[in-house]
Amino acid sequence: MTATGIASATALRQFSRRRCLQSLSAACIPLLFSEQASAGAQIEEPLMDSVRSALSSAVANQAPPVPEFKDTESRLAYLRWLGAMSDRLRKKKPEWQIRKEFLQTVWYESKRAGLDVTLVLGLIQVESNFRKFAVSNVGARGYMQVMPFWTRVIGDGDPSKLFHMQTNLRFGCVILRHYLDRERGDLFLGLGRYNGSRGKAPYPNAVMGASKQWEFSG
Repeated sequence: MTATGIASATALRQFSRRRCLQSLSAACIPLLFSEQASAGAQIEEPLMDSVRSALSSAVANQAPPVPEFKDTESRLAYLRWLGAMSDRLRKKKPEWQIRKEFLQTVWYESKRAGLDVTLVLGLIQVESNFRKFAVSNVGARGYMQVMPFWTRVIGDGDPSKLFHMQTNLRFGCVILRHYLDRERGDLFLGLGRYNGSRGKAPYPNAVMGASKQWEFSG
């Protein structure tokens, strides 16, 4: 082969390799961003000691909480709710044990914070679409899209802990309760504050709309 032919063949191989890499990169982009969420940005602000304590204890918890019931009827009501919610969540979380532990923790942390579990499920759907490792374009993390600065405020500043299920759900529920208290129970303003869009309708409307899918009459 002549020198000209060798140069042409080399150029062709380099071009083909470059096109291949470009195609591979384009295919990977949706995978890279498939776990991102479109949450807003919570605002760092002073916390009451009770809120700080509730968040700090969550960092140390490793196992899903075990619900306790005052009587048999309460336990049966919970099991009926668990069964109904499990059926609705099956497409998002196909594995029964993972689905059960998730719902059990959502129920526990919602009740612990004095929140309607239906509201919390609606918020999780809007914030992360039930993706444990979702990350927003402003860095909010996990199921309830908690901002990393919260771990600095009450813990060791390790944002990876926000991907731990109970830690994330505890943080999200306690922070939402905190914002609702700040807004004297006003759901519209409290949800807006959680999302960093206080006073704007799209986010509260989305959460309240999504929560209707998780209503249960039992």
